[in-house]
Amino acid sequence: MPQVSSHALFGRRFARHLARLTRVYWTSPDALKGGLLLALTISLELCTVYGNVRLSVAQRRIFDAFEGKQMAALYGAFGVFIGLALAFVLVSTFRIYTRQTLEIRWRHWLTDHYLKQWITSQAYYQIELHRKATDNPDQRIAEDVRNYVASALGLSLSLLSALATLVSFAGVLWSLSGHWEYDYHGSHIHIPGLMMWVAIVYALVTSWLTHRVGRRLVPIQFDRERFEADFRFALVHFRENVELVALSRGEDGEQRTAISRFHNVIRNWMQLIGAQRDLMLLTTGIGQANSLVPLLIAAPGYFAGNLTLGSVIQTTIAYAQVSNALVWFVNAYQEIAQWRASIERLFTFTEEIDSTCADLQLAQGLRVERRQDGALRLSHVFLSRPDGQVLVEDVTAAINPGDRVALLGPSGAGKRTLLRAIAGLWRFGRGQIEMPEEARSTFLWDRPYLPMGTLRAALSYPAIEGNFADDKIREILQLLDLNAFAERLGDSEQWEQRLSGGEQQRLALTRLLLHEPDWIFLDGATSSLDDEAVPGVYALLRERLPRAAIVSIADRAAVAQCHERQWTLVPHGAASTLQVD
Repeated sequence: MPQVSSHALFGRRFARHLARLTRVYWTSPDALKGGLLLALTISLELCTVYGNVRLSVAQRRIFDAFEGKQMAALYGAFGVFIGLALAFVLVSTFRIYTRQTLEIRWRHWLTDHYLKQWITSQAYYQIELHRKATDNPDQRIAEDVRNYVASALGLSLSLLSALATLVSFAGVLWSLSGHWEYDYHGSHIHIPGLMMWVAIVYALVTSWLTHRVGRRLVPIQFDRERFEADFRFALVHFRENVELVALSRGEDGEQRTAISRFHNVIRNWMQLIGAQRDLMLLTTGIGQANSLVPLLIAAPGYFAGNLTLGSVIQTTIAYAQVSNALVWFVNAYQEIAQWRASIERLFTFTEEIDSTCADLQLAQGLRVERRQDGALRLSHVFLSRPDGQVLVEDVTAAINPGDRVALLGPSGAGKRTLLRAIAGLWRFGRGQIEMPEEARSTFLWDRPYLPMGTLRAALSYPAIEGNFADDKIREILQLLDLNAFAERLGDSEQWEQRLSGGEQQRLALTRLLLHEPDWIFLDGATSSLDDEAVPGVYALLRERLPRAAIVSIADRAAVAQCHERQWTLVPHGAASTLQVD
């Protein structure tokens, strides 16, 4: 199972990963609209900083009016403050709105990108078959993409705000504390911009301490996402197979498995809250102590009559703004750690997809090609296991349109592997498989895939719902003795959970007849039907699809008798050879 790297929180590796992930959206066709939204968000962010500066000035005037007991000035200062506050609220609200609009556009594009990489190139299958090293790709696409985008925007905009705040309030703080003098054993001490230097030193010390205490959060956050996803997947897998578990009396085993996975979540959670506790103790202590610093330093000047109460208040506000800007790293550390983990998980996922696809493209062994010839041809095909052991050797054969071929042989001889190779899914081996260029193929296994949704959508899959007329669907349902489903096309169910094995297989055959493929490959597609029903199914296929070639793995005599030709895989030692009749 991959682990998060032990590299520094920020470094070349992190920068390279971040740059590649960021380019996906900002070089996309949607980048222009995203750029306009980003520019507007940045403008509103800077406006809020400017609003904070003006509000601090208004607060100073309010307290100076209090100290001078000037009622008219107080009312005027209150009016200015209320006007500024209303404008600040309006700008802040739209700042959040534009940021969230950009966030969902960015997430939409990045999610589409990963779905395309993972699904379109069949990486979802090849990763599991070849590597089995990437845990929970669904969670990475759903959760890590969301966390990455939200934190990328949140952290970058908060950093921009911190820098703008630092620039805006640094001059104010320097000016306010620029002429402060202190008596020390009869000597007058004057440090220009004293409070500014205090804020800088305080930020440097606290940032170093925060990194020392909080750096172990990154690997903990990485593992947290994995353990949570593993636990959730186990529960979903159990729910999808409740009948099989019940029939196997496997409740105790399922419970043990779920508890074992949840114990990983608990152990990781204890590590996480321990690390967060230590970091929170430090950051909370820093925040509380920091709030007293400007008051302690300004008190002697105020008591000596060198500062007004308004000046002290404005100094306190300015120091808080500058200090918070300088300790941005401290306040954002936990989110940075989680963001770093999400980036690592997304990038390792990308690397796994890229490596798998590159390996497949560079593979010089088994090749599946499209030809103008109308026949399916296998030329000196050798199939191997992933460890290199030969499973099927030197297969040379051909199937013409309209042929009916039964594939025979004992269990483990490589029958299903041969069909996988024809489908282009099994790349271990060498030789060449030629398929007709315009051929449309359908592969049906003993447990068909029925997606969630309406029955109409399940029967239309992989075409979109509505691609076939309801009257045609009902006609074929009746031919396969599924009259009870003719009026349920609009019903939405988890069909794999609601239907018997025989019903599922008949629905899959209905879907096959709707799509009318040229090449049909069946492995146990009628295994849940009675022997007496099998000839009728194959007769229906012959009647409705007379030009289609059918290749069936024939584990039952009832299936073998429905084909004119036979291919038999005969084991010889560890490998099998093909005999063609």
